[in-house]
Amino acid sequence: MAMKICFLLSVYFVCAVSAIAPPTPPLEGLLPNGNFEEQPYAQNINETVLRGKNALPKWEINGTVEYISGGPQPGGMYYAVAHGVHAIRLGSGASISQTVRVRNGSLYALTFGASRTCAQDEVLRVSVPGQTGDLPLQTLYSSNGGDTYAWGFRAYSNSVNLSFYNPGMQEDPACGPLLDAVAIKELFPPRPTLVNLVKNTGFEEGPHILINSSHGVLLPPKQEDWTSPLPGWIIVSLKAVKFIDSEHFNVPYGRAAVELVAGRESAIAQIIRTIPNKTYTLSFVIGDGRNGCHGSMMVEAFAAQEAMKAAFKSQGKGNFSTYSFQFTAEKNRTRLTFFSSFYHTKINDAGTLCGPVLDQVRVFPTANI
Repeated sequence: MAMKICFLLSVYFVCAVSAIAPPTPPLEGLLPNGNFEEQPYAQNINETVLRGKNALPKWEINGTVEYISGGPQPGGMYYAVAHGVHAIRLGSGASISQTVRVRNGSLYALTFGASRTCAQDEVLRVSVPGQTGDLPLQTLYSSNGGDTYAWGFRAYSNSVNLSFYNPGMQEDPACGPLLDAVAIKELFPPRPTLVNLVKNTGFEEGPHILINSSHGVLLPPKQEDWTSPLPGWIIVSLKAVKFIDSEHFNVPYGRAAVELVAGRESAIAQIIRTIPNKTYTLSFVIGDGRNGCHGSMMVEAFAAQEAMKAAFKSQGKGNFSTYSFQFTAEKNRTRLTFFSSFYHTKINDAGTLCGPVLDQVRVFPTANI
């Protein structure tokens, strides 16, 4: 009898501990050796070329992969490593991969520093099983090689094999994409409400910001809603838009916003649920990031058959204004689209693209005003 009571008490204790145990925290931060600062053993590297598929700690490599240090290189090349000291250069057809534990069904965003090494149309292919994205690296958005990108994927198992691959066939063997930091973040997509039909209205849910990065995170073109690294939003343009944070930029509201950095080639959209023939109000905030981007700006906004050109005069001081217009829904789905009318660069750095900041996008029934 005493043994039975002890067994029951043990079961009760285990159940009680399980009931109060905290849930698994969301995954966020650098991957194991995600900044490549854990160096290979001497026998696993020949000058800069890694030897053997396990030569790079925590990663598996295939093809010609170089482990380099930032700065001047033999032959007159210069590799900018913005997020540390060391980086990886992928030769033609080369890849690095790592298996990452994730939560089945969850949405994730990868954040990584990437740049081209030559004036060629280099591409970096990012993939997990069943999902692949090609990131064009031809356009340099910052002059110091500090471009940081995000790419989203949805997990369909409890682990994924993440791969970075160079699909190009460069004539020069010294060319190929440079990768200098890789982080991951689990995302929790916001939902629309009765008073605001826009998801992720203030862009608060977005990719991880690398701790030593002050340039924001580029959201590559052709990102779909289901796997977007900016939940709820689609990148519909040929060029990237930039996710910015309040620690390094002036953000009108909250902790994050979006900067439209490539004029008409930098567009963002969202498809919302609407009721046909019902009138709605679309409001949004336009400002500058207090990052040296100034001058006459204009954001063009579209909803159903209506459009607005929102003019904003930036003095580079972090000012912002609110704009709004009404539209009548034609269908049960309405697309909202925003892009910048003009191209801008920083006043003290003509090699860095910039533009107006978009924040606080709201849609609500006009009758509720």
